[in-house]
Amino acid sequence: MKFGTYFAYWEQSWDTEYLKYVKKVADLGFDVLEVGAAGIVNMSDDDLYALKAEAEKYNITLTAGIGLPKEYDVSSQDENVRQNGIAFMKKILDALHKAGIKAIGGTIYSYWPVDYSKPIDKPAAREQSIKSMQELADYAAQYDITLLVETLNRFEQFLLNDAKEAVEYVKAVNKNNVKVMLDSFHMNIEEDYIGDAIRYTGDYLGHFHIGECNRKVPGKGHMPWAEMGQALRDINYDGCVVMEPFVRPGGIVGSDIKVWRDLSDNADEAKLDADIKEALEFVKKEFLR
Repeated sequence: MKFGTYFAYWEQSWDTEYLKYVKKVADLGFDVLEVGAAGIVNMSDDDLYALKAEAEKYNITLTAGIGLPKEYDVSSQDENVRQNGIAFMKKILDALHKAGIKAIGGTIYSYWPVDYSKPIDKPAAREQSIKSMQELADYAAQYDITLLVETLNRFEQFLLNDAKEAVEYVKAVNKNNVKVMLDSFHMNIEEDYIGDAIRYTGDYLGHFHIGECNRKVPGKGHMPWAEMGQALRDINYDGCVVMEPFVRPGGIVGSDIKVWRDLSDNADEAKLDADIKEALEFVKKEFLR
């Protein structure tokens, strides 16, 4: 397993300078830095190549994540919206290739956060989504990029809420470079038993996000880390395990994630660094037994 963290632990904007975080996460002991595709797509070619070179310099694997905005909903019944989403995702994939990024996950199969003020037609959305993902998978294949469909809790999305739905969806897409992304935060809400969900996903698991049930760093809550670690070992998982903690309110990140109170104990950057380094040591102990 490779262990990583999401850049937004330190940030209040999805679109920021990622270069500075490569050395930081390497110094903290991580193998992986996950960046935001919303920022990647706006970077110049020179900046993308520089990010790739920096990651290679520090032996850091880069991955990317995004929740597609509503105007780029690839599961939309409005064909113009769906096509706009496909075009936007292809633009992202072009940028990822230049940055040397081989995996992108999140709500790349629909949009985020969902608008529940409008009626939901799940079967129709699923059909449109599968059609879009098949096209995007073929496009991503030229770059050897894997698409990771993330299960989200019911309050943020409706299409894929648990491991069973995600596996069935990936089977329907039927492309070798489309895998499931599980996330302990969402699983804590939706799954009966997190370990069983991981084992059910099995070889379809392509990426694993982790955090406590309130989105603190691992080890500062009551999530069943030993159970998760055993399940990952049971399926011989050797992919990325990426922390996705959100502990500070403010900015577009705090607003989108709904962080309305300071979960960091008013931590400065040095304390944030110390907390996540301690969390990394904790997770390795639980997952690499």
